[in-house]
Amino acid sequence: MVLKVFRAVWFLSAVLVLADLLYVYASLPEVVAVQEAEGGQVLLDREILFYVMLVLVAVCNVLVYLISRLYPQQEALRAWFHGLVITLNIFFIIALSLVSLFNSQERFDYSRIGFVIYGSVGLVVLWALSWPVIRIFGLSRPK
Repeated sequence: MVLKVFRAVWFLSAVLVLADLLYVYASLPEVVAVQEAEGGQVLLDREILFYVMLVLVAVCNVLVYLISRLYPQQEALRAWFHGLVITLNIFFIIALSLVSLFNSQERFDYSRIGFVIYGSVGLVVLWALSWPVIRIFGLSRPK
């Protein structure tokens, strides 16, 4: 039952990250500032950013099918992995939205949204570390 819920949420998050990618792509300028460094900015063409993110999102989401084929009897592992990919999709949505905001012409205080970025990274790390804890303390029974 938990796997079915995670599968539905994963599918919704995959659709949302693809919709966000298309929305952000449409709003980006031709040359995108990805990072601000000491000596200047790291710049990319928006097509390169789009295709790199598309491949990254696709590979992460296709891993769900690979894990399902490699471990068909381990429902707990598959449910956990669906949750991990959901957290990665949340991180991708936040990161793409931040890149879009950074490249907009609006003045914005970026120090106010740092907790969102760090929170999404923390969510991914917390979820990734939860599987060893679950296995060590036997919170799920292998089937």
